[in-house]
Order: sequence, then structure tokens, then C-alpha cells
Amino acid sequence: MPLLVMKFGGTSVADLARIENAAKKVQAEVERGYDVIVIVSAMSGKTNELVGWVEQTSKLYDAREYDAVVASGENVTAGLMALRLQEMGVPARSWQGWQVPINTTSAHGSARFIDIPRDNIDAKFAEGFKVAVVAGFQGLSAEGRITTLGRGGSDTTAVAFAAAFGAERCDIYTDVDGVYTTDPRVSPKARKLDKIAFEEMLELASLGAKVLQTRSVELAMRYKVRLRVLSSFDDSENNGTLVCDEEEIMESKVVSGVAFSRDEAKMTLVSVEDRPGVASAIFGPLAEAGVNVDMIVQNISEKNYGTHTGAVTDMTFSVPVNQVARAQKAMKDALDAGIVKYDELLTDTDVAKVSVVGIGMRSQVGVAAKMFAALAAENVNIKVIATSEIKISVLIDRKYMELAVQALHDAFELEKA
Repeated sequence: MPLLVMKFGGTSVADLARIENAAKKVQAEVERGYDVIVIVSAMSGKTNELVGWVEQTSKLYDAREYDAVVASGENVTAGLMALRLQEMGVPARSWQGWQVPINTTSAHGSARFIDIPRDNIDAKFAEGFKVAVVAGFQGLSAEGRITTLGRGGSDTTAVAFAAAFGAERCDIYTDVDGVYTTDPRVSPKARKLDKIAFEEMLELASLGAKVLQTRSVELAMRYKVRLRVLSSFDDSENNGTLVCDEEEIMESKVVSGVAFSRDEAKMTLVSVEDRPGVASAIFGPLAEAGVNVDMIVQNISEKNYGTHTGAVTDMTFSVPVNQVARAQKAMKDALDAGIVKYDELLTDTDVAKVSVVGIGMRSQVGVAAKMFAALAAENVNIKVIATSEIKISVLIDRKYMELAVQALHDAFELEKA
């Protein structure tokens, strides 16, 4: 029997009426001849409520108990979905992570999959059950404790099940009807894509697009799981975007999308010693402090000119704005410990990152020139540039972010199919 994985996010199961709507979509796939594994998130807002209860109860909470509390939201949804399907005449059974079992590492709050044995769910399908409703976002450690996978973990759960069970496709139901060339709230000309390659989706997700969780796309690309992103509230034929292998896309545009992230900060270490190992001395302490460094640029320091004879350099990098304090402390501690020497640390918390992404860049020249010309025409100054094979990212003043996104969307004519 062919098998589908269907994942429903928090807004898709926000109340009993929406759970019934989701159940009807599952029933329709069963009637088409599929066995279905349904992955559910907690009802919209429930996870935040549970996290709040934990933090109110214990400021320095035990991570194992945090996971035990926070995972309960998905358990409730799974049970309600199974009950709704049973009332509709669809043989369904709910599964918590430990019952499958979904085996994970013991990193509570950010666990990773080890394996998903098929035996228990396959046995239920063999008995005549048509739907297994699995609580997303959670698993079981080797110590027998409940673990959680971090925010967005239900997407990753869905892809992992699709890979483990060889599903024909993994459908991610959410509150948007697909992947767009950019956020329609920023550019009214944004166009929904029918298909997008794994690599492009991974870049867009990591650069700020919030349609899919980054880890889920990484997993889908590794195991060639065909993903479809679609809305729970749209039954039209044009609903959805297929995330697939590059070979499934006949002809790719040079640029497929424009991504952005408002919450960026630019940090510069001024007059760092220019010697072998200095980068390790800087970014090692930042990594140990849990700071997520993104763009990195090394510049010749002004002190290399004139009468100054010391070999020094300036090191500029970007971090999420909510990690600035942690980065500042890590660098001060490294300075005090003599790990690295610098004159001062400059921080700009009023920047944004804007990126263009497209697998067509591999075979086309002039993309960077076109991007920079479009920004220059709008008097947008570029602070930092970073490139890869299929993306170009820039840091700019945050006040120009929406203008930059619209200008780039127009320059690459992304509104055209």
C-alpha cells in the first residue's frame, strides 16, 4: 500500500474545528488508497503557554522536566486527531514519541534523531489501521526520557518519518499556500513557486524565510524526500509548492527568491593581531558561548598605514541581534585571558541581511553586478557582502530593508513565471 506523511502545524490544529478540517484532508488521502502517517504540532499558542509555565515555576529548570512538560502539547493534539478520524469512520491510532519509539540523542531541548524503527506502526497498518497519528517535536533518549527537538521540530519529525517509511511524499500543511519569491507582506508582487530545489529552499530557510524549518530541509535533501508545502485552508488546484531534487525542475530562473532577516547585528574587532590562528582565537570562544556567527569579512586595518608598523587587521562578522550580549562577553573574556588582542569592539545592532538565491547562478554571470546596481539605484549602502555558489547576501541599514527587497525582486523580474 502506498504511504503518505502529512504534517499539520499549530495554526492548522488550533481548535476542534480546525482539527476536523485537517482530519477531512487525511480521510481524502485514505480514500485515494494511501496509508497515512500524520504528524501533528501542538495547538497554536500552546507550546508558548507551556514554556511560560515552566519558566514561572523554575528559573533554572531541569531540561528533562522542561521536555516532559513542553512535549505534552503535541500529545493532546495527536489524541484528538485520532478520535476525530475514528468518529469519521477512519481506523486511526495515536502515537507518542516513546511509543513508536522515536530514538534521539539526549540533548534535551535540541535532540537529534538516531533512528525510527518501523515495526510497531507497520504492525498496526497490517492489522487494518489506515492512519497513525504521531506527536511531532518529541522523541526518546537512551536513558528512557522524553526529549524535544527544538522549535519547528514537527517539520523535521515529518521528514524523518517520510525517509524511514519510504513515503511517496511528505505534505507540510501550514497557514500559507506555498513558497513565495519573497514575503508577500513586503513585496506585493511576490509570486508563489510551483517547484523549488532542495538547495534553494535550504538557503531561503537559513536566510530568514520561515515557511520550513532548516533542519527539515536538510533531512529532505539528504534522503531525497519530496516535500509539498501547502495551506490547510485552501482547496484550490494551485495550492502548494513542491520542494524536490534539482533534476525535477525543467528550467530554473537565475534567481528564485529574495530572503531577508531583520534581526541582525554587525560586530567589528578593531586592530586584531594579524597572525596565523587569530581567526580560531576569535571564533572558537564565540562558538563555545553558543553564538551563531554568519557573515565574516577580514579587512586591512587603518593602523597598517602611516607610521604604524604593527601587523594588525579588522575582523567583521554578523550575529543574531539577540546574541550580541553573549558575543560581547565572549570577546571580553578572550581579551582578558590573552587569547586574542584587539583595540575595541564596535557593534551595530541596526542592520538587516538581504539575500538573493537561485541555482541558476551556477551557470550565469553578472548576478552580483545586477544586484549591486539595483541597490545602488536606490541609494542603499552595502556594509558586508558574502557569497556562495547559489546565493549572495549583503548587510545593509535596517531602515532600507523593505526597499532593498522590493528593488531586487523587480530587478530580477521574480513576478514573472
